[in-house]
Amino acid sequence: MIDPPVALLAELTYRCPLRCAYCSNPADWRDYGDELDAAAWSRVLREAADLGALHVHFSGGEPLLRDDLESLVRAARDAGLYTNLITSAWRVTRERLAALADAGLDHVQVSVQDSDAPRADRLAGTTAHAHKLGAARQVKALGMALSINAVLHQRNLARVGEIIALAESVGAERLELANTQWHGSALAHRDALMPDRETLARAQSVALAARERLRGTMDVIWVIPDWYEDAPRPCMDGWGRRFVTVVPTGVALPCPGAHDLPGMVFDNVRERSLGDIWREGRDFQKFRGTDWMSPTCASCERREVDFGGCRCQAFALTGDAARTDPACPKSPDHALVRDLRRARPAAVADEGPLYRIDIRRGRRAS
Repeated sequence: MIDPPVALLAELTYRCPLRCAYCSNPADWRDYGDELDAAAWSRVLREAADLGALHVHFSGGEPLLRDDLESLVRAARDAGLYTNLITSAWRVTRERLAALADAGLDHVQVSVQDSDAPRADRLAGTTAHAHKLGAARQVKALGMALSINAVLHQRNLARVGEIIALAESVGAERLELANTQWHGSALAHRDALMPDRETLARAQSVALAARERLRGTMDVIWVIPDWYEDAPRPCMDGWGRRFVTVVPTGVALPCPGAHDLPGMVFDNVRERSLGDIWREGRDFQKFRGTDWMSPTCASCERREVDFGGCRCQAFALTGDAARTDPACPKSPDHALVRDLRRARPAAVADEGPLYRIDIRRGRRAS
């Protein structure tokens, strides 16, 4: 018996005005232009609710670039789903936020790149920081719940305290301090982004102290990068166990990063219902549970805790998605992670632009 997913990640578009170097969108994001229309998304939202999902996270790219976002929020509300918008808040107006609130939007998660505008805008590749903060305050004024999300790396970790203060200043109920995970574009930019242990340790101390100080006022979530932990984390709480992703073209994934894995033939919601895909989709079964595991994972007492770690990270580092995640100290490939940590340059300039790389085409995204 397969339990239902807890949440649907609805990646409405991969279009985005920002050019963050740690972007988790697929490297060939330009190939996802044939986006599902509002009617198809509304059906998927109903199917997710019928399947047993409780939440929908509207994401991208930048979901505000969809002119029909309000109708999708309304469809999710009518289906009984809790609605969360994950956004850069790029150029959003108070009027549009009010329309989204009227449509039934429950929660808005605004991303920030750093604690001050010059650094944040440099990382985002566009002028956006001041507008983000204004939009966050408008979210609160309109009665919606607010989260702030900051992806952390060597260029902003030293200012975790200031990022926490920023989240407090706009009245966020939740702050997610998510250290960069090293695959996709982030791996391509590793030399500029990977933290050293000392910087990471200082930032963690600040974050955990703030978590205690703000308990009951603001939830502070600290997500350490896999490469610095003693054990790998389960891939999305286990492949195809709790979350389902639908990308702009309608392909359903058990993990948001699974686009890049070779040999996968994922089903599309244009041809099959979301429920059928979740229960019976061939590639949803591929790494679900423990039967697929290598001997290293199959013999480990943590096999039903971390489920072998991240399949995308295993593929990125070894070329084989079925291998034990190299972040695990028991992995035969763990030396790859140790060597990459040690290979980080001793000093990387905190200035200068970074650009999201189109890895497949070998050129800068513009």
